[in-house]
Amino acid sequence: MNIKLLNKNISDVKTDIKVEFLTPDELKKHKKFKLLNLAGFKAEQDTICFLHEKGLLFCGVDGKKSDDIRSATSSMIKALKSSNYKSVAFSVIKATSLRAMVEGVVLGGYEFNDYKSKPKESKLEDVFMVSNKLEYKKLKPIFNDALIISKSTCFTRDIVNTAPQELNPESFAYLAQRLADENSLECEILAEDELKKQNMNAMLAVGRASIHQSQLIHLAYKPKKPKKIISLVGKGLTYDSGGLSLKPSTSMVTMKMDKAGACSVLGIIKAVSELKLDIEVHAFIGAVENMVGGDAYKPDDVLVSRSGTTIEVRNTDAEGRLVLADVLDFAQDKVDADAIFDFATLTGACMVALGQYTTGVMGHSHKLKHDISKAATTAGELTGSLPFNKHLKKLIKSEIADISNVSSKPYGGAITAGLFLDNFIKEQNKDKWLHFDIAGSAYTETPWDCNVYGATGASVRFMSEYLKNI
Repeated sequence: MNIKLLNKNISDVKTDIKVEFLTPDELKKHKKFKLLNLAGFKAEQDTICFLHEKGLLFCGVDGKKSDDIRSATSSMIKALKSSNYKSVAFSVIKATSLRAMVEGVVLGGYEFNDYKSKPKESKLEDVFMVSNKLEYKKLKPIFNDALIISKSTCFTRDIVNTAPQELNPESFAYLAQRLADENSLECEILAEDELKKQNMNAMLAVGRASIHQSQLIHLAYKPKKPKKIISLVGKGLTYDSGGLSLKPSTSMVTMKMDKAGACSVLGIIKAVSELKLDIEVHAFIGAVENMVGGDAYKPDDVLVSRSGTTIEVRNTDAEGRLVLADVLDFAQDKVDADAIFDFATLTGACMVALGQYTTGVMGHSHKLKHDISKAATTAGELTGSLPFNKHLKKLIKSEIADISNVSSKPYGGAITAGLFLDNFIKEQNKDKWLHFDIAGSAYTETPWDCNVYGATGASVRFMSEYLKNI
């Protein structure tokens, strides 16, 4: 599907069908109101109405805000991909809507068909966004950036959606190396021998029962004279069975998505390198598979992490934080960054707190959280801040080690997981660090907004927006 921005009047563009976005108030004044009314079209958000004989498609929107346009464009592109139309055109309503339109087309039209023997092929070939009244020179950079970020989000979705028999820690490292080669990134991969030398015992314990060696992946994008240095850390559980604290069978389905944090980190550094931002970005990924076997780590084990902090294991399904503990410590020693962000499908408790659509944000810096919230609003992603407090911190105290990997009470689980990670953030970096729990937002089995079934690519858009604004 070719997506182009045209500097023309829409009447001069020859396509099979043209699209109009209408609010309920605009519908009443429209010259086609009688026909649309006969068809029962009320211009409600995300509803569509074809007037095939006129070559027109109408999309209902509550208003002309970006969120409304993105969602309606997603509905529109899905309908067109199911039709026999080959080309479509629609006007760019305003500059701030263009990004939403691109995202609606690319993300709303996304499909993952790698495992279907006979995938349905769409006949839609050309999508034209037409700017007849707005200044084309101002729109072109917005269009190009939106396309790069949307495609990077789809890249992230593809990796998350890949089946676990195909994507394991070793093949994940190969994929990262390939991205580095394609985008001129530096790449360093530490296999288990090197991880042992680094005393990354917490990470190694999680992957011990897997036939696939755990991998630490470090990618770097280094432009000349960068304004800032940013470290991104991703949880890369290519599959999580829960270990000996075995998940119920229904909960184990979709656990290929437990690598979504690592996949988002790859998507972000891909977007940054293609946007050619003048910031240095480092991506650190702990790629591990948590399986069951005779060598599996056990509840009651005490692990000595890379930082020297000892961890009492009380639940082997709280494994992501063990991996991140070592990777965060490694990342801080490796790079003196201006900001450190980690991304993880860490807790089901985050979904209980914020719902399945919202990314949980935790950390000590109110300014960082505010800046991220602002970027997320612009990017059309939902974030919610979960506050740390000293009383919840007491719940991860261990009687036999420095810290326990799970809370002693079943409350505030997303926050206590974040507080666990806080133990591995060096004092000088406390106000530079934020933790993003994407357990709810990274994967969906019910399509919403521009997200189709499966991986959403959560955090790629809002982090790209944040990094663009540095």
